[in-house]
Amino acid sequence: MRIRDHRADDEPEINLVPLIDVILVLIIFFVITTTFDTRSVLRLQLPQAKGEPPKTQPNTLSVLVNADGRYFVEDREALRTDVESLKRTIVDVAGNDRDRPVLLRADGRTPHQAVVTAYDALGQLGFRQIMIATAPETRR
Repeated sequence: MRIRDHRADDEPEINLVPLIDVILVLIIFFVITTTFDTRSVLRLQLPQAKGEPPKTQPNTLSVLVNADGRYFVEDREALRTDVESLKRTIVDVAGNDRDRPVLLRADGRTPHQAVVTAYDALGQLGFRQIMIATAPETRR
């Protein structure tokens, strides 16, 4: 009588479920911790001008005005479009540092009043180093 060994019939297999779980956790971790660039969120069409770009300082405060006239200071949006609301948002982000240079980035389609309001708010708060961002002229 021949006794058969059933252990030889078992095929070795690799269990992929734990590996898939680890990969999904890593994907979720990277999606959550990724820092998003504000330029990718707001599409600005900057006005065009000639000239050399100034050397930007690392501590520059960024104030953005989109085509609808809404204000964004760094990554925070001002609740309303009036001077007082914009001033509160600037103070919240910049604190008491009034020597900090400011880069005003306004969309080329922005109403002129929105840009003047931004200048007014910055001037009332005591900011004196205000630069306006432009795009290089395109050749046709």
